[in-house]
Amino acid sequence: MKLAAMKRYIGIPAIIVAFLIIRTACDREPPVAFQGSWHASPDRRWVGPHYWANRLQDWYVIGGRLVCLESLPMRTVHLLTRRLGPSEDDFEISVRLGEVRSVADDGSVSSGGILLGAGADLDYRAAALIHHSHGPSGGLYAGVDTRGFLFLRDFEKEDGLIASSEEALPDTDFVMLSLQARRSRNAYALDIVAYSPNQQTDSIVLAVPDVNGARLIGNLALVSHSSSANGARFWFESWQMDGGKLEAFNARMLGPVIGSQYTLSRGTLKLTAQFMPLGDNDGRLTELQMARGENWSTVETSEIVAPGHTAVFRIENWDATADTRYRIAYARSAGAASILHYHYGTIRKDPVDKSEIVVAAFTGNHNVARPMSGGFAGVDGGWFPWDRGVWFPHNDLVAHVAAQGPDLLFFSGDQVYEGASPTAADFEQPYEDYLYKWYLWYWAFGGLTAETPSVTIPDDHDVFQGNLWGAGGKATPPGLSGAPAQDAGGYVLPADWVNMVQRTQTGHLPDPYDATPVEQGINVYYTDVLLGGVSFAVIEDRKFKSAPAALLPAANIRNGWPRNRNFNAKTEADAPGATLLGERQLRFLEHWANDWSDGAWMKVVLSQTLFANVATLPDTALDGSVIPSLAILPQGEYAENERTVSDMDSNGWPQTGRNNALRIIRKGFAVHLSGDQHLGSTIQYGIDDWRDAGYALCVPSVANFRPRRWFPPVPGGNRDSAAPSYTGDFEDGFGNKITVHAVANPHKYGKEPEPLHDLAPGYGIARFDRNTRAVSLAAWPRWADPTKGDAPYAGWPVTFRQEDNYGRTPTGYLPRFETSGMANPVVQVVNETSGEVVYTLRIKESSFVPMVFAQGPHTVHLGDPGTTAWMTYSGLETKPGAATDTIVVVLPSS
Repeated sequence: MKLAAMKRYIGIPAIIVAFLIIRTACDREPPVAFQGSWHASPDRRWVGPHYWANRLQDWYVIGGRLVCLESLPMRTVHLLTRRLGPSEDDFEISVRLGEVRSVADDGSVSSGGILLGAGADLDYRAAALIHHSHGPSGGLYAGVDTRGFLFLRDFEKEDGLIASSEEALPDTDFVMLSLQARRSRNAYALDIVAYSPNQQTDSIVLAVPDVNGARLIGNLALVSHSSSANGARFWFESWQMDGGKLEAFNARMLGPVIGSQYTLSRGTLKLTAQFMPLGDNDGRLTELQMARGENWSTVETSEIVAPGHTAVFRIENWDATADTRYRIAYARSAGAASILHYHYGTIRKDPVDKSEIVVAAFTGNHNVARPMSGGFAGVDGGWFPWDRGVWFPHNDLVAHVAAQGPDLLFFSGDQVYEGASPTAADFEQPYEDYLYKWYLWYWAFGGLTAETPSVTIPDDHDVFQGNLWGAGGKATPPGLSGAPAQDAGGYVLPADWVNMVQRTQTGHLPDPYDATPVEQGINVYYTDVLLGGVSFAVIEDRKFKSAPAALLPAANIRNGWPRNRNFNAKTEADAPGATLLGERQLRFLEHWANDWSDGAWMKVVLSQTLFANVATLPDTALDGSVIPSLAILPQGEYAENERTVSDMDSNGWPQTGRNNALRIIRKGFAVHLSGDQHLGSTIQYGIDDWRDAGYALCVPSVANFRPRRWFPPVPGGNRDSAAPSYTGDFEDGFGNKITVHAVANPHKYGKEPEPLHDLAPGYGIARFDRNTRAVSLAAWPRWADPTKGDAPYAGWPVTFRQEDNYGRTPTGYLPRFETSGMANPVVQVVNETSGEVVYTLRIKESSFVPMVFAQGPHTVHLGDPGTTAWMTYSGLETKPGAATDTIVVVLPSS
């Protein structure tokens, strides 16, 4: 578009360029010219597949226009499919915009316009987050203010006015804004032009010579900037651009499906498709289609459920013997027509033929560095160092995880944070605010979850709480907020919102063991997943857990920390009646530990947090509020004058509930994988003695704000002489017995950016060997590239045998069983006096000597449970030493 023809161009109706999203190897990029409009779009919060809106709740398509709803600083809508590239060609951009008159005019100067060259050195998704904060890579902001003046501002500076026009438009109700950039010697000449179609006046022009070409590389975005709470905001329509400097990326379109997750367990497929927010007039049905050779066929139709905008598919009798390509098909409304969109993925076959099953585990998905001071205050917090402080979309970590070849992804919680990651919680619009943050998680990890089965469970921050003691699902007491509300127990936000969060994250899990809701009608999701013969119990650490403050008034608890220094958590904290997992989940775990059907050969518990408190603080500290200010030590240095602490947010409390859970988990020789603590660690649990229960991996945080650490004041007992002094046998702050094998403490690791890597971020990898039943656990730094031979954090991998998860010292043995006719039978030992199942295990050999822990007769079940090949031997006597008798068993085929 030439500037001289601007008035003539305004009268031409805008053209919608509609794309059928079929991402194949031969997909061609469209021409660089772009013409975007919202005139055919239904009213809805999702602003279209070409765009990303900051924030979701700040924008709406209304009456064919893109409208900013909030009077807040620098609301942006980034264009995903076009970017300013490094070439030295010219370009031109135009947009229609106008002031929304639904807010009071308090005399402040607000503005609307276009952000140019945002996030030049960032992934385009990270650049698309740039809105409220000044900082490096912020771009140039060209627009018109509410006085009618044109301007060019440097968005990297808080007071960054570069140029302003001498003339002004008579009003900003309806403005045609255009800019043209022409290469001139070693820089660009930028002409910003505006015209009011409703006024019989000429265009005004702001000419800015000598614009550094390096500032014109990066994202493009529309901006509505309100300089006060009552400031004006803007609408937009007909956004158009052309020129050789533009680069086209049609494959970057986003939505209406932003991602999917699935599980395939015991022949049943569960899959959740996550949609962007649809409007009232959008279709509510979507199809799951499977590839059949060159063709696609619909296998199930599902309704898209609000709030949350998810569709769940459940298909029984799935053929799990081969990989199957799938796609989610959805017809998007566009005026009288509709546009068909597809989201693709792969249902992988059940890896029952693999010799090793690999699980990648994650926790704590911070997207940006801790907010810095300065910039615009208010709902979005302070400004971020865009060039060094945006971890999103975690490309390094995603690539390194993919290289590990995981068979299952486990996201243990805190997929989103309510505080400043990237924006502070909006409790007035929590539904949209959660989805804004949740969509970022999918934008980063959706490429993995579409192709690999996953278990994703929410933790406290996912439900917008710093800590959560769910207390059976009750609501927090009215009139309380912050730490006092959390300490009282329950959920801060409404049950309908909590159920939405759970539906988005857990809807793809197998059906719950017992689907009865808890208080307020909050749903449950605890269940089991069988993949490749590894049986995973998915439990809910927080939902049933008692709140400690009311049970322990003498402790003076705040935010889970006992602040009374005279309170001894080891002897006084185990309050009678305190609940951890609740009776319902204990019954589930008992059933699960005994169930080795369908070829299960390994047991793993997946939960939010560790059954211990592997943490220390300076001896002078009362609680965890000091953690952000703790010094990060050079590698090899050790923090002195520390003490083990008693954070009741961990599952080290309550001690009786912890031990009851571990006793049941031990019956299945199970490993435990968790997150939440943000400090990568591998420990072995002790109940009555050290090392008498299972091993656990607490994975490091994807990214972290706080240098949590483990520097116990005395060296660990019974450790190898060459091992670090922080390993070995300890009691944690609650008196729980733990054996620490490896810890990834924060240190100055010498990796850039230091604010990320010095806090020891990463992920966990668990490997389970089908043939040897060996288990390998490792915490990996996110900077380590496994394809280049990089190693996990020091001290890992920790390798042990499946049998080591039942570390009790036997009091005797039953006769030896020599089996034939069936490979790897299941053995179950029952104490006949108490009727209790002592343990159940699928053995890896034909010979097995059952160990027992009490005198008296025992029963042994042997074979294939749930079939006719399940044999029983009762009245077996306990012998104190090695077995001298042998029972030969010929097992029938099941």
